[in-house]
Amino acid sequence: MTAPGGGAVDEVRHRAPDPGAVPRPAAAGYAGSAPAASPTRWAAALRTRGLVALRGQRAAARDRWTTTLAWRRVGSPRVGSPRAGSPRAGSRGARDLAAALTDIGFAAGWRVVRGLPEPVAREAFRLGADLAARRDGPGVRRLRANLRRVVPAAPPEELDVLVRAGLRSYARYWCETFRLPSMDRAAVLARTDPHVTGTAPMFEALEQGRGVVAALPHSGNWDLAGLWFVESQRRLGRPARFTTVVERLRPESLFRRFVAYREGLGFEVLAAGDGPLVYRTLVQRLRAGGLVCLVADRDLSTTGHEVSFFGEPARQPSGPARLAARTGALLVPAFPSFTPGGWALTMGDPIPVPANGGPTAVATATQALADALAALIATAPQDWHMLQRVWTADLRGGR
Repeated sequence: MTAPGGGAVDEVRHRAPDPGAVPRPAAAGYAGSAPAASPTRWAAALRTRGLVALRGQRAAARDRWTTTLAWRRVGSPRVGSPRAGSPRAGSRGARDLAAALTDIGFAAGWRVVRGLPEPVAREAFRLGADLAARRDGPGVRRLRANLRRVVPAAPPEELDVLVRAGLRSYARYWCETFRLPSMDRAAVLARTDPHVTGTAPMFEALEQGRGVVAALPHSGNWDLAGLWFVESQRRLGRPARFTTVVERLRPESLFRRFVAYREGLGFEVLAAGDGPLVYRTLVQRLRAGGLVCLVADRDLSTTGHEVSFFGEPARQPSGPARLAARTGALLVPAFPSFTPGGWALTMGDPIPVPANGGPTAVATATQALADALAALIATAPQDWHMLQRVWTADLRGGR
């Protein structure tokens, strides 16, 4: 997902195919479920469909076989294209094939996982999470390095337990993503309502016609938290939607699947990379008293600010603070997470942002937001699904 800032959009990607992770143990509601089929069979099925290795395009094994297939399937070159059989043609063919296979895998996920009994689907994804933990691939190692910053005093054995819980939590997110369109919304709300806290300032601002920017990390089930807001607005008789920005995935067909999925939940989805139109639309929605939700724990642009995050330098997007400063919207941190039998949403105290504040005010608010997100993440670190580099030292050192 991306957060806008200063006339352009700060790219903060939402969870797109980011496979190397999985769900949390008893705390994530998986204890006691029994697989309806052989664990080996389900783990193999997950691997085959790419539901465990959600970033299979990066995995060395997948790279090998996709490249081999691509070299066999690349046809005669078009005018101006790389010569058939050349490394460039083979590389492009491998990427195209991998993208097509990813799209097929997600399409199968929405069809197959949705039709499975819930205990079977959960156990299958839990097994996939445990398999990923044992294999300790690049995504798992990155998750471990990130969580080490969150719990620096944890001994190695405790950190291993936390990493496995984090992978199970992430797998739970994907399992629910495939099942959410067919889940009973009333039941979902009933299992969420008791665990929602801190929303009064947000609803008060919306009631007064003031826009709200909700900034959140990659955690819990972001889509379900959005569904909760949509349905809560509906119950209050107010416009039942909010606006967000998402990464434009490849292939285009996969991007369209995710847009359709989130629009089906009641989200207004804008595509990152569409230029100034995205920023203008967000400003319009906020000035009209709407809600904008942006993931804000990782900066992929060159316009973010360096902040202290868990005591170390990191770059985070300035878009949420810039939007609040420009429109007078309320800026609030939010943290979706899991409970054993449902879902939780915690909203922190609003972040002060002077209306029409300049660069210094935006930088101060961005640091305050980073502090608030760090405090929220620390309450349930297993639900923070961050499998990418965040800290400056890792970005510079390639760690």
